[in-house]
Amino acid sequence: MSTETANLQPAEQRRRGMIALAWLIKYNIYVMLLTLIVASSLLSEHFLTVQNVFNLLRQLAPLALVSLGMLLVILTGGIDLSVGSVAAIGGMAIAMTMPAMPIEGAGALVFCVLAATACGVVLGAVNGVLVAGFGMASFVATLAMMTMARGIAYMLSNGQPVRFPRELPTAQILTAFGAKGVPGIGLPWPVVGALVIVLLFTFLLRRSSWGRLTVATGSNETAVRLAGLPVARYKFLAYTICGGLSALAGILVTARTAVGTPVTGAGLELDAIAACVIGGALLSGGKGSVINTMVGVLILGLIGNIMNLMSVPAYPQQIIKGAIIILAVLLQGVGAAARQRV
Repeated sequence: MSTETANLQPAEQRRRGMIALAWLIKYNIYVMLLTLIVASSLLSEHFLTVQNVFNLLRQLAPLALVSLGMLLVILTGGIDLSVGSVAAIGGMAIAMTMPAMPIEGAGALVFCVLAATACGVVLGAVNGVLVAGFGMASFVATLAMMTMARGIAYMLSNGQPVRFPRELPTAQILTAFGAKGVPGIGLPWPVVGALVIVLLFTFLLRRSSWGRLTVATGSNETAVRLAGLPVARYKFLAYTICGGLSALAGILVTARTAVGTPVTGAGLELDAIAACVIGGALLSGGKGSVINTMVGVLILGLIGNIMNLMSVPAYPQQIIKGAIIILAVLLQGVGAAARQRV
């Protein structure tokens, strides 16, 4: 073996090692998810039961919708801190409109859902106008909306939970949707609804011009603007859709609890941001995927679920969530450096 060949072998081994490291970092969220599933199943015998899995998915359905909306905003280089408050508006709106409807049944429920979702769309559109139209920093605009929307929720309810009559046929359909599952399978209906929306936006972001230009807006806004494309329109749509999805999340929470409360969604914006960051989305915009964000949602849900099964208080959960966010961001930086060296 020549000296040149002998020198090439360590270099090739290092290159392969860097490729393996970059691959591991690239798919670190899947490794983390698998590790959590294995660890949870070993720590608690109740974890892999059908009842626990379905309850976990039902609880995560609202967070999945909010995280999806947050991802759209983050892809444009912004942030939306108002999603939790808008979710409260959505839950309050449907709880208050159902008893006031002159008709009952599925038709009335569809109208109530559309009306409650429209409230979220309007609030999201206001955010979009402030950010895209007036150039206001997204952090400031949505922080103001977070405070305003929460105040509106308290004013609408006078600070009290709004319980709708369970004997109302419209309410019975809503609560059945929140509590029951698909016949024969048992998969909760809220999970089915959230899954349909997630698949729809997965297709739109990957296959439609709107999705690609939304990502491009956050990746290189100047280039998109110089190409003559309406940057403000894509930003506006991202905030508007985020508001609508947040209101839908509030409706799902109300369907599960059968009560609308002004405190619904408190802290939901932080979990949504965490899910996006864990899923690899860059807060500077232009990078992120729906599937990875949903994996981030599952990781957050698994952490809370296994700690609840082990009777661990809520405070340590917050510490672990923060540590995972820091780890996710650090891995993004290490992964970018590793790919450059390969």
